[in-house]
Amino acid sequence: MDEFDCAVIGAGVVGLAVARELALAGREVIVLESEAAIGTGTSSRNSEVIHAGIYYPNGSLKARLCVEGKWLLYEYLDARGLPYRRCGKLIVATSSAQVGELESIRAKAAANGVDDLAWLDADQVHALEPRLHCLAALHSPSTGIVDSHAFMLSLQGELENAGGVVALKSPIEGADCREGALVLRAADGTLLRCRSVVNSAGLGAPALARRFEGLNAALVPTPYFAKGNYFTLAGRAPFSRLVYPVPEAAGLGVHLTLDLGGQAKFGPDVQWVDSPDDLVVDPARGDAFYAEVRRYWPELPDGALIPGYAGMRPKISGPGQAAADFMIQGPAVHGVAGLVNLFGIESPGLTSSLAIARNVGELLAKV
Repeated sequence: MDEFDCAVIGAGVVGLAVARELALAGREVIVLESEAAIGTGTSSRNSEVIHAGIYYPNGSLKARLCVEGKWLLYEYLDARGLPYRRCGKLIVATSSAQVGELESIRAKAAANGVDDLAWLDADQVHALEPRLHCLAALHSPSTGIVDSHAFMLSLQGELENAGGVVALKSPIEGADCREGALVLRAADGTLLRCRSVVNSAGLGAPALARRFEGLNAALVPTPYFAKGNYFTLAGRAPFSRLVYPVPEAAGLGVHLTLDLGGQAKFGPDVQWVDSPDDLVVDPARGDAFYAEVRRYWPELPDGALIPGYAGMRPKISGPGQAAADFMIQGPAVHGVAGLVNLFGIESPGLTSSLAIARNVGELLAKV
């Protein structure tokens, strides 16, 4: 049987951040990734937005780790010269009812420690973005965009420079936690005995945890899959900032984001599906996108939206339920020494990744 100090399951942005944190603390770390490359799941199918920490319930892990993670991420990117742009975001109200909601959003943001939001009236918005239609908006100057793949490659490089290893095409089938040790079982039959294991398998984390013998299955949440479809804009967008409508129940509405090359995309919407592999964008959903986008950009031309890509939110709350918080489940919860399960790490997971890593490092510091 092979032995390792610490194994991190999943080489998405959060798994890589956690592995780097542990390796820099002197741990012997191996990252076990089922796919042939890092970051091929949720980490490569999102908006690449650095979130400010505005919308999340006060006191939640999402609120705390997003705000902390945002500044850790900007510091990390600056120190290494990695590509990003702090372009800012406008949260727009297109009806009188939504104007009142902006005040609630600003109050929630302030409670989370986000105190840089500025109220703009219609004329002030028009001065910043002449093609944008709204009655009022909140400007978030600390929102940005990042090259997530460059960030993940940097995390991998620092992990490996600290002695860590990334093992691709290494799916884990389950584990045995019953004898005071953590023994991982790979798909090829290999057994790996570890002092610590971090389950950062993203969409597959709950299903994997249910195959951990000795872990109380009642503590593993039910996974739900909320697909987010994106449509790209043909031609260059007439906006220099991100544009978000007032949030919807399960997501943040059909918003406009930009990549570092200036390409605009709209989305994600919210489509509840049964399988995390359902990633095909149905062109027919574009009709709803036109209707939503034209609330704040009435001049959007016919035929300008092209089906782009879809991502999958690894949710642990379903349709009609309140959005669940991040679940960072350590030994104090489940009683298995050395095991940390990461469940429901959806947005703002990218923004929060370095803060999540710090949190996990603290949980495992004495193991």
